[in-house]
Amino acid sequence: MRIGHGYDVHRLVEGRKCIIGGVDIPSQIGLLGHSDADVLLHAISDALLGAAALGDIGKHFPDTAAEFEGADSLVLLQKVVELIEKEGYRVGNIDATVIAQAPKLAPYIEDMRKNIASACKCDLSQISVKATTEEKLGFTGAGQGIAAHAVCIIE
Repeated sequence: MRIGHGYDVHRLVEGRKCIIGGVDIPSQIGLLGHSDADVLLHAISDALLGAAALGDIGKHFPDTAAEFEGADSLVLLQKVVELIEKEGYRVGNIDATVIAQAPKLAPYIEDMRKNIASACKCDLSQISVKATTEEKLGFTGAGQGIAAHAVCIIE
């Protein structure tokens, strides 16, 4: 059994979709990044890769590679799961927290969990996703960006 931690942050801007946990959330602003900028899936991917000592998503899916421009982070997460499977591991559980002042994420959490469980080839009961604000403190509280933390166990 091994544990991993992942963290990611993306700036909020106009003219981009707000995709979190593979869910397209209605919003006037979205996350800026080379791929779809899914901050939650990036944190989870980093946690899984870290647990297997395989580096981070930037190593496997660099933002300098044209092939990953606009990439669907659910597909990238599936590739991460394949990488850890090649090392003989599978997902034990994932616990993740999204930090965002807005939009409100509670209505979308279950769909996020389902997407993540499917990509990770595991049961829904192995996936926890939570959302919180920072009471208008810091860059997330000011609505400048969204962050996510994730921890996982792989077996």
